[in-house]
Amino acid sequence: MNATRALWLSIMLTLTAAPLAGAQQDAYVPETDPLVLKKLDQWQDWKFGFMMHWGPYSQWGIVESWSICSEDVPWCERPKGISYVDYKKKYEQLPTTFNPTRFDPAKWARAAKDAGMRYVVFTTKHHDGFSMFDTKQTDYRITAANVPFHTNPRANITQEVFGAFRAQGFGIGAYFSKADWHHPDYWAPEWATPDRNVNYDTRKYPERWQRFVDFTHRQIGELTSQYGPLDILWLDAGWVNPRSHPDARAGSGEATWPQDIDMPGLASAVRHNQPGLIIVDRAVGGRYENYRTPEQKVPETELPYPWETCMTLGDSWSYKPGDNYKSAREIVHLLVDVVAKGGNFLLNVGPDANGELPAVALQRMREVGAWMKTNGEAIYASRPIAPYREGKLRFTALKDGTVYAIYPAGNEEQQLPATIILNGVIPAKNATMRILGSPAPLSWRREGKGTAIGIPAAVRKQTVGAYAWTIRISEIRKPPPPTLAGS
Repeated sequence: MNATRALWLSIMLTLTAAPLAGAQQDAYVPETDPLVLKKLDQWQDWKFGFMMHWGPYSQWGIVESWSICSEDVPWCERPKGISYVDYKKKYEQLPTTFNPTRFDPAKWARAAKDAGMRYVVFTTKHHDGFSMFDTKQTDYRITAANVPFHTNPRANITQEVFGAFRAQGFGIGAYFSKADWHHPDYWAPEWATPDRNVNYDTRKYPERWQRFVDFTHRQIGELTSQYGPLDILWLDAGWVNPRSHPDARAGSGEATWPQDIDMPGLASAVRHNQPGLIIVDRAVGGRYENYRTPEQKVPETELPYPWETCMTLGDSWSYKPGDNYKSAREIVHLLVDVVAKGGNFLLNVGPDANGELPAVALQRMREVGAWMKTNGEAIYASRPIAPYREGKLRFTALKDGTVYAIYPAGNEEQQLPATIILNGVIPAKNATMRILGSPAPLSWRREGKGTAIGIPAAVRKQTVGAYAWTIRISEIRKPPPPTLAGS
């Protein structure tokens, strides 16, 4: 690495990761297509997914795309002493040095499988417009002649990722940004680019906007017709939607004009290519947001529609050297909390410039996977059951009536307590119980309105050091049916 590049990288590492951008949402509209409903039910069985933000920006170890957005917010910061115009030119040249020769998607897929993950969502194109697939619609792509990696047998990265994860039995999701800051019909070169939005009035230049809409439909058409079976189309850039904001202020992230990419036409086309495809027009709402995606947070309560927490393992969505990775204990606790509330958990790791997952991230994934090997039956194919949580306990249930009470370990807690009390869940008269990871049956008794479960010392010792413990309850007492008015 030469001195100039080293200095450049050291400056870039001061930048922080941006949130996946959102917008005001319309009300959730339940899906009616039976094929989509069937796929949503399958997706809800998977529970734990793997996401990767990756592109030429990984060479600088910076936030994905956002540093070329001219908004005065922390995640759009650029190094001091360089003009916006010069910075953007340097950023747009990053593909000419992008050569991730250690890219081996089979290793990624094995690591994700060992972590207990069941589906993948890969960034085929982020807001900066660089396509990580062999699109025929633009030369700003991984297979272009000026990209060193284009001669590699694995140059069509999206195809390779999907194939490797499909071989491991994963559900396949394509992340795609509806915005494209490289396209001249989105950020038109005639005018300045003050924010994330299209930089001209789409009502004044409808033909120009239509060219961009057609371009977007063609790219998504390629992904849904040339890359094998897909389960999820995960659309980002929620500000690209039909709404207009007459009172939008500079820096608000809103535009006064609509950015309608014809979601009805797009949905019809992609579901012709991929019947039953789940569409996630995230942060928009309406008919084409089949599930919602709270970002970097877990809702306080269960939600009345399908949903998925998307969250980073570190602080950044994209690769950042020395990132602050969450512990395996924290990831397990988050997963348990999400699943108990009826959601899925999509965990993101950014590969580095060579195409490798960071060593610390891989270690965390192995540690989470070890817990899942013992406790996964309480996670996969589960559904929420009231009261969802009770003190430290979280509850899940299978369709056959089996119920699980999951006890997350406190920071200093190495063993289960000798007795656990249940109040909201009442075991059936002949129910059996055991701790996952131990074959020994547990004794239990009713105490007033609660249930006391005894944990033998041998079981506590056998399961010492777990991130969370799971009690399997074979059957619970069904609540009485509600009394009908007038009966």
